[in-house]
Amino acid sequence: MTGAHESDSVSGQTAVRPPRWAGVIATFFGIGLLRPGPGTWASAATTLLWAAWGGELAPSLRIPGAIVLAILVICVGIPAATRVSRISGIKDPPFVVIDEVAGQLVALIAVPLAWKSFLAGFILFRAFDILKPPPARQLEAIPEGAGIVLDDVAAGFYAFFAVHLLMRVGLLK
Repeated sequence: MTGAHESDSVSGQTAVRPPRWAGVIATFFGIGLLRPGPGTWASAATTLLWAAWGGELAPSLRIPGAIVLAILVICVGIPAATRVSRISGIKDPPFVVIDEVAGQLVALIAVPLAWKSFLAGFILFRAFDILKPPPARQLEAIPEGAGIVLDDVAAGFYAFFAVHLLMRVGLLK
């Protein structure tokens, strides 16, 4: 399925939309349509959802659960971002935020379920996502959804290491 066709009654042209599943996933259930800063909204929602869901898991399942969830989001996010990017004609559409969801989840792997660690993970991920230190910036050059998602996953790993360093030196508990 390449997308749904819908006629525009004003111009008479046919608009091509991505499959519904791709649009829902790529925009993280519409969060990518929020303004300003759709990526920040997606990161905040992800942090809050992980705080709620992680708290429901047995402590022994939190780390594997976060890893599996991050991998699942990456694996579903790449094809969704690819479809939406192709149809929109935009290399990295600002409304595609599944990449922020994936990166934020990576940043929160194995952090304590505490507001300070969540806040640090959120701020550090957003900073690394905006700054995109190497090789995150270079990953943007990968075509389509893989490039859209993997640069944010790299930013998530930078934030993961920074949060864990802060925990190791005793600044976060």
